[in-house]
Amino acid sequence: MVRTQIQLTEEQASKVKQIASSRGVPMAEVIRDAVEAAIAAGTGPASQERCNRALEIAGKFRSGKKDISRKHDVYLTEAFGQ
Repeated sequence: MVRTQIQLTEEQASKVKQIASSRGVPMAEVIRDAVEAAIAAGTGPASQERCNRALEIAGKFRSGKKDISRKHDVYLTEAFGQ
């Protein structure tokens, strides 16, 4: 491990302490987990590439429903069961 020092706002420090307390782990572990998540997110396709890939598939799938723009909330609720 490499020891390092960071500065957090009061709000950030408070939230990290709460998370650490609820998990029963040290603040350092919560911060390491957050750094790992940031690193993992940065290793995927670049934001512009993801946008381009999403645009390429737009319109290629059909649900057969003609009222999606009006009832999208209903369909999302049904799909996610909430």
